[in-house]
Amino acid sequence: MYTIGQLAKRFDLSRSTLLYYDNIGLLKPSDRSGANYRKYSEDDVRRLEQICMYREAGLPLETIAQIVNAPNKTSLADVLERRLDELNEQIRELRHQQHVITQILKNQQVLSKVKVLSKDDWVGLMRAAGLDETDMHQWHIEFDRLSPAGHQSFLESLGISAEEIRKIREWSQEASPVSKSSRNCQKIS
Repeated sequence: MYTIGQLAKRFDLSRSTLLYYDNIGLLKPSDRSGANYRKYSEDDVRRLEQICMYREAGLPLETIAQIVNAPNKTSLADVLERRLDELNEQIRELRHQQHVITQILKNQQVLSKVKVLSKDDWVGLMRAAGLDETDMHQWHIEFDRLSPAGHQSFLESLGISAEEIRKIREWSQEASPVSKSSRNCQKIS
């Protein structure tokens, strides 16, 4: 069994956060000591691990409570897909804002003072980090697999044409990075 202080330290949370979780019914202690101190079990620890993971994903406490209190009624995949859609929309909005700011700066002829990475800059950076053509292909494959919309937005931020982005995305979706990497790497370099 863990005390509230031990649990707070283990998860790098404040004591008041755990008290709040108790107050709203998100994480109730399994037991109380003779002096009425909260005592948390291993099951409570696992529940708090889930709560922290969902908080890190940006889910609100009300949604987390639905997930951990009634896992059969709330589809975790649906909740996470909605959150991913929200994040993708926020990224799109930020990219749009970035584009507008860049245009404003360009119109005011101040852009020369602001450094925005181009495709060539990015490829040079990847090469400087020790990535070869196969590594870069694998990087694109994983980026596209983990976040297709994020991959699209990233490529757009580099100022790449829509046609070239389409080719890179198709190339990223190929099954084997080794077999076609030498032929297709010119697409990003």
